[in-house]
Amino acid sequence: MLTGKKILLGITGGIAAYKSAYLVRLLKKAGAEVRVLMSDAAKQFVQPLTFATLSQNPVYTDFFNPENGEWHSHVKLALWADLYIVAPATANSIAKMAHGIADNLLLTTCLSARCPIMIAPAMDLDMYSNPATQDNLATLRSRGYLVAEAGEGLLASGLSGKGRMAEPEEIMDEVVRFFAGNGSMRGRRILITAGPTREKIDPVRFISNYSTGKMGYAIAEELASRGAEVLLVSGPVQVTAHNKRITLIPVTTAEEMYTQCVEQFSGCDGAVMSAAVADFTPADTANSKIKKTGDEMLLRLVPTKDIAAALGKMKTGKQFLAGFALETDNEMQNAQKKLESKNFDFIVLNSLKDKGAGFGYDTNKVTIVSRSKGVVSYDLKAKTLVAKDIADQIEEEFTQKSAV
Repeated sequence: MLTGKKILLGITGGIAAYKSAYLVRLLKKAGAEVRVLMSDAAKQFVQPLTFATLSQNPVYTDFFNPENGEWHSHVKLALWADLYIVAPATANSIAKMAHGIADNLLLTTCLSARCPIMIAPAMDLDMYSNPATQDNLATLRSRGYLVAEAGEGLLASGLSGKGRMAEPEEIMDEVVRFFAGNGSMRGRRILITAGPTREKIDPVRFISNYSTGKMGYAIAEELASRGAEVLLVSGPVQVTAHNKRITLIPVTTAEEMYTQCVEQFSGCDGAVMSAAVADFTPADTANSKIKKTGDEMLLRLVPTKDIAAALGKMKTGKQFLAGFALETDNEMQNAQKKLESKNFDFIVLNSLKDKGAGFGYDTNKVTIVSRSKGVVSYDLKAKTLVAKDIADQIEEEFTQKSAV
């Protein structure tokens, strides 16, 4: 899978360093050439001899060999690599990367790298959730760093929570996906909607829903990582788009989202309708705050414009259109009906009956219903991984349309 790929593996000082030995084995088994850099702290957990033996290459720990003066050029190492993985990446090293500090060979090589950099955070849960760490991770993502998300479970401190380094197999999957997908959608322009809309009642009140936008943003990030140019039309959310290939178009109301989508769609190769758009909006909006009078209040609602149906009518034979169906009853029947009525190529179905799926979660459990493959169901998994399944389906749609 990775034959001929040149991978640098940086190991910083965390207990998860022991996992990195198995990662080297997996990379080598897949055909990659691996060179390892270790910080001084990392050597306290695993001896360099272990990684030298597994990688079949010398391990780099200092700028030069003190015994013979041989220089270890961070520039040459950085230019050599197709991918630089830092696993584990401690909170300290992540902070230094974010602020351009280069006080060891591993970090200096990061600053010199022209290849993509992937980091696998590993630390205790409070360090991971600390705003400083989260800000540093956001900074690195904004610069194009790839992040193998930390997992949840028992930590070295004895506490349980998020902060465990991703398992070697999970990092390996990310590496394989990176090389398989890197640039596979270059030249494509994709429109994505995400998040909720807000329908104004008066200056301080609105109608909305529980959508967080996490799923739509994950799809945008995944498509951008594969080289696509993404137009992300987003309602009000707390998540952030990091990839430079993503152009954010913020909107608030269903009418604003409709206008942007209709204007942009003709210039795109396809669209994914993942936003939770309000079906109704107040017929009249008060200019001043509505005061409580003690009487009941009647709010008259009128339908919003159907964005998906509008794009379904505009869609050409070379474009794809995908939608979402969040259901509570008759899930498959409703999804298939929506597939036809909106002229979707495929629809992503999830049910509020499934624990861990739907609004507000970092996970989702979906079934993709498509015209090309029929019905394919997936297990509960992180939304970032669900986004990969959806991106794979999008690539298949392009293949199908190219064959026609």
